[in-house]
Amino acid sequence: MLLSAGEAKNLGPSSGPNRLRDLCTFCTISLDQEEVYRTKVYEKSVSPFYGEDFYFEIPRPFQCLSFYVYAKSMFQIRDLPVGKVAIRKEDLYKYCGKENWFQLQPVDPHSEVQVSERLEMKLNELITENGSICQQLVVQIIACQGLPLISGQNCDPYATVTLVGSDQKKTKVKKKTSDPQFEETFHFEVTRSSSYKGRSHFHVEEEDIEKLEIKVELWNNGNLAQDVFLGETRVSVKILRNDHIHRAWYLLQPKGNGTKSKPDDLGSLRLKVTYTEDNVLPSACYTALRNLMLKSPDVKPISASAAHVLGDICRESVGYEALLPVVRLLLHHNRLLLFLTSVAALELENTQEANTIFRGNSLATRCIDDMMKIVGRSYLTVTLKPVLNEIFESNKTCEIDPVKLKEGDNVEVNKENLQGYVQKVFTSITQSSSSCPPLMCDVFRSLRQLASKHFPADPHVQYSAVSSFIFLRFFAVAVLSPHTFQLRSHHPDPEISRTLTLISKTIQSLGSWGSLSKNKLVRQLLVIRCFLDEISSNVSKESSGVEDSFVLKEGEVHKRAQGRKRIGKKNFKKRWLRVTNQELSYHKQKGKEALCVIPVKNILSVEKLEESAFNRKNMFQVIQSEKPLYVQAGNCVETNSWIEVLSQVSRCNPGRLSTFHPSAYVGGSWLCCKEPNESTPGCKPCTATVLANIQLDIDCDRETERIFSFFSSNRSRLQKMEDACAGMSVYLGQQEECSAFTIQDPKETFRTIKELGEVLDDLQAHHDSKGALTDEPGTM
Repeated sequence: MLLSAGEAKNLGPSSGPNRLRDLCTFCTISLDQEEVYRTKVYEKSVSPFYGEDFYFEIPRPFQCLSFYVYAKSMFQIRDLPVGKVAIRKEDLYKYCGKENWFQLQPVDPHSEVQVSERLEMKLNELITENGSICQQLVVQIIACQGLPLISGQNCDPYATVTLVGSDQKKTKVKKKTSDPQFEETFHFEVTRSSSYKGRSHFHVEEEDIEKLEIKVELWNNGNLAQDVFLGETRVSVKILRNDHIHRAWYLLQPKGNGTKSKPDDLGSLRLKVTYTEDNVLPSACYTALRNLMLKSPDVKPISASAAHVLGDICRESVGYEALLPVVRLLLHHNRLLLFLTSVAALELENTQEANTIFRGNSLATRCIDDMMKIVGRSYLTVTLKPVLNEIFESNKTCEIDPVKLKEGDNVEVNKENLQGYVQKVFTSITQSSSSCPPLMCDVFRSLRQLASKHFPADPHVQYSAVSSFIFLRFFAVAVLSPHTFQLRSHHPDPEISRTLTLISKTIQSLGSWGSLSKNKLVRQLLVIRCFLDEISSNVSKESSGVEDSFVLKEGEVHKRAQGRKRIGKKNFKKRWLRVTNQELSYHKQKGKEALCVIPVKNILSVEKLEESAFNRKNMFQVIQSEKPLYVQAGNCVETNSWIEVLSQVSRCNPGRLSTFHPSAYVGGSWLCCKEPNESTPGCKPCTATVLANIQLDIDCDRETERIFSFFSSNRSRLQKMEDACAGMSVYLGQQEECSAFTIQDPKETFRTIKELGEVLDDLQAHHDSKGALTDEPGTM
């Protein structure tokens, strides 16, 4: 999912003392009731510009995506909710890929509901003692799903059941669970009986039965504190007929079904949401399409390959976005280098001037861009994160435009500050060749060879071919938007953003070999040339000296104290967790001395921990030779992020485990497999070991499903391309309708498209059969 929190306007009530002119605001993003991201706090304004993008995989089912705007005040202990925007999962498609203004709605504790509940109802006939017949309503509360965390812990939920005019009935309290299984049945007699006068009976005419409704409320047992309302649902009895059973899932609603008076004007929020959901079939269903895509690098000409055809037909609708799953699939199967070399050679055939080499947005440049973002993430972190952290923390003014200078600024001092930053970034980049991933080096070497062959009279073009990617499309972009590449957690403030823009422009100029030559920057030319030689050679590079330590991720978590009993709030304490390229440490607070340090080389595996281990969500374990370190992250997205960073930094450790225990060792045995010996090998295969090779950190079935979806949504364009191939074969030449496609060999391209059509039809049949066999989930 890609989210963009753009800006808000006219925040707060339309009049009165609560207008938010004097308060700073921030925006949070939640899946159901679990916060996963928040923006920075922005200065006093009723129309703040947030301008932050968030991209993340959603690791669990969800029902609602919500955005909350909060105000901070020095006089308030808690942040003040201004308003919210809530979008149901099934409505996300309406807003996908487009910017929309949403009216903020009031935040009411009784309206914060995204829980589902499963009920069963039936209406039976009951014979009384005097022989008369009455109706009995049977209501079974079966289960609930997706209960929120309360103060960081699972709920203690219970349900109440009420039929109009009868007593309220209550289930037992289920301890510490987000998915309680109640399985409790309640009976209500709903017609007049002459013999019974009990409180479970009430007078109602038989013809009025269908006007009745059952109300089920869900609560969190507060023990000594007040119980917390979690939601309610109301079901009309008219959906039943005698002896007919109704069983369904219901999405719980706010109190009173959310009926409320018209709210004040709380302002509005501009958002852009891009949500993609993949319905992945069994792996065998994708064999034909996957093989066809993997054959692409061997097809001659490359324009007739299935991968190139996909890029061609999707260019008008989604640009070259459809190429990302192709790149990932080919990367996983070690087929990417040959494909990139072929598409780069095809682009060079249409390049007339050496100074425009690889400057446009084409199929070749997009594929190489995607490759660099996938395999070069750690490279960026090693190279840029330390110097970017320094720029953010020192925050020196670097404005050199006289028009934009503030009062009191000294342009000479600012120029000196900028030159200092640029020199540090330049040095970090040009001394980073030993960290450049091997695949990037292989691609750069191929680009140099292709460029030299195509422009043999130009001695500099081989360097321009590489610099146009490594400087213009890689380092310059990362400097300009560090938050996009996970180099910083938030979008920079305007002053730092301006500094990064100036630095990025300088880095871009390094990618223009011609401009460096014209300006006679001999020293820079030599340094850059040496760097480009190193990252595009086939000579193995060794790092010079000891690698500096730099922070990969840090943040607040809850850590379980070692040697404690299984259950207990005091067992978990807030700690500041910090991961560098050399060690994992936790601290009492940020900036304090480390309470414990674990060298990265000692990490044997990093895995999720089952919720049942300590009755807590979002937990993971860092397995080492000593006792495992048990950590609870703030939310599901953060959990995945911690596991990914720790797994990546320890992926090459010797002695990594192949199995692990998904639960804890408590009370003399492992909760997962019941083995009494604490040193017993794990009962489940490790998932993190596949990260030792970046090519394996890819779900090929999911990527192939995405490829299928792109082909399916552009089937009409595929048909047009097939018609164009047929027309070229008949009329022996380029026709007007063919100009929208790259068709070098009509017969070979036609053959590929026909094969694609058969494969896509077969895969669509698998999807259709899956849909026909899927049970209805019930009423939501």
